[in-house]
Amino acid sequence: MPSVSAHVATTLARFVDTVFGVMGNGNAYFLDALDRDTTAGFVAVRHEAAGVVAADAHFRASGRIAAATATYGAGFTNTLTALAEAVQARTPLVLIVGDEPTSGPRPWGVDQIALASAVGARTYTVGHRDAAATVVIALEHARTYRLPVVLGIPYDVATREAGAIPVAFEPESVPEHPALTSFGGGVLATLVDALASAERPVLLGGRGAWLAGAGPLLDELAAVTGALTATTALGRGLFSDPRSDLGVAGGFGAPGAMGLVAEADVAVVFGAGLNQFTMRFGELFSPGTRLFQVDLSPTATHPNVGGYVRGDAAEVAAEIVRRLRERGAAPSRWRESVDVEAARRQETGDDRGPDGRMDPRAAAVRIAELLPQDRVVVSDGGHFLGWPNMYWPVASPDRMIMVGTAYQSIGLGFPSVPGAAVARPDSTIVLATGDGGGLMALADLETAVRVAGGRGIATVWNDAQYGAEVLNYGRKGLAREPMLIPEIDFAAVASGLGAQGIVVREVGDLDALAAWTSRRAEERPFLLLDLRVSGAVIAPYWEEIARLG
Repeated sequence: MPSVSAHVATTLARFVDTVFGVMGNGNAYFLDALDRDTTAGFVAVRHEAAGVVAADAHFRASGRIAAATATYGAGFTNTLTALAEAVQARTPLVLIVGDEPTSGPRPWGVDQIALASAVGARTYTVGHRDAAATVVIALEHARTYRLPVVLGIPYDVATREAGAIPVAFEPESVPEHPALTSFGGGVLATLVDALASAERPVLLGGRGAWLAGAGPLLDELAAVTGALTATTALGRGLFSDPRSDLGVAGGFGAPGAMGLVAEADVAVVFGAGLNQFTMRFGELFSPGTRLFQVDLSPTATHPNVGGYVRGDAAEVAAEIVRRLRERGAAPSRWRESVDVEAARRQETGDDRGPDGRMDPRAAAVRIAELLPQDRVVVSDGGHFLGWPNMYWPVASPDRMIMVGTAYQSIGLGFPSVPGAAVARPDSTIVLATGDGGGLMALADLETAVRVAGGRGIATVWNDAQYGAEVLNYGRKGLAREPMLIPEIDFAAVASGLGAQGIVVREVGDLDALAAWTSRRAEERPFLLLDLRVSGAVIAPYWEEIARLG
């Protein structure tokens, strides 16, 4: 007779192809049923947080919901930072955990429902009569609200007989946005009038526009209006025409490109939250720019927005194009008068920073020249994240993944690699992490090496310090000792785990990357580049932060 755990595993596997996690006594029977009774894959990670991170990265890279699993108690509490990140990033995933018995908590029990709720995740607890239905309800919640959910299996329920497993139905997700036929009524009419008469229009697209499938329509709108285009960091690759695209907006943007954005007389933002970094702390657009936003949020997300249209980015863009064409509006000639390619060029840096260590800009430029074109870039959090975002272009928004930035955390880089590698089995996965975050997640360097193999590259931006803290509090005269890290030989650690580890002290050492990329993936190991970079070269986005104190 099938058990409750079999009901959970079989039902989940009808909708999820991969589960990431760590086995413990609270989820042992679930994982046994997953292995015996389903075709879903299980990827073992080395820390419970890594399971949630990998599932998060898997969704961001593929659009397919994934699952994580951990035991109860300490296993569950280890997931909380990663769970909070998934909530902040609005990533739908399911975390299957063991839970206290129905008879009550044991000495090591914690209120897991309260803890999950504290970071914004809802918990569904299975019983011995409703396990399959509860799985479907949990999945429906995750998909509908684009949030992670926790699925708890009480310890004394996991092995109870539950009868025949019912045939699960597909969760009926409601639309992720309200049906808006008026598209904001008069605001949309004002927006269309503004674009029709604009001399220097700019379109800014974010990840929300990508998720709405708005890319081709925004390309069309850019052509109809003659607009220059730009994206948020998470929207990179949204626009397809490099002749008019200025690249990433905000602190990661090239100075020349941001100068052009500031000249816009009309700017329309699609599917972007307009956080402080994208908006350059209020300085992205000039005071005279008429700024409109199209998004699914109930209201505008920045005080500079003068007109807000709540609606799906693709539907609203299509309606704007239709109205502009109907009135015979002529496109602006602005983008034909500027050198877009020159404007989006970043500074290439010097061979050495002021402290004699390698200039991270020069390293980033050379790495960009050598990386395979078919790549997914995953990034940890930290000062260094400016370099991949400034210098490593990607083909589409689902190929630039930053797990950790939504919750302002570090240490989630290495476990992002297996999630992206499973989601994109034909692509090279390129990680950027710092020495601080790398040490926090070091256990799952082993997972990255094992899962990504010859399709994986890790770049560790090793400046022997917590760079963000040094650049913020060190400048203010606070004690520097807690901000420093002994210089770790990450290359040696990686070699011990079966990877090829290379210490890179000068740009010429990156020839090892050229040799690695020239080999077939099946013939090469995971590659870790231990980049001994200067901590004295500061990313422009961090200079913006520092100016605010």
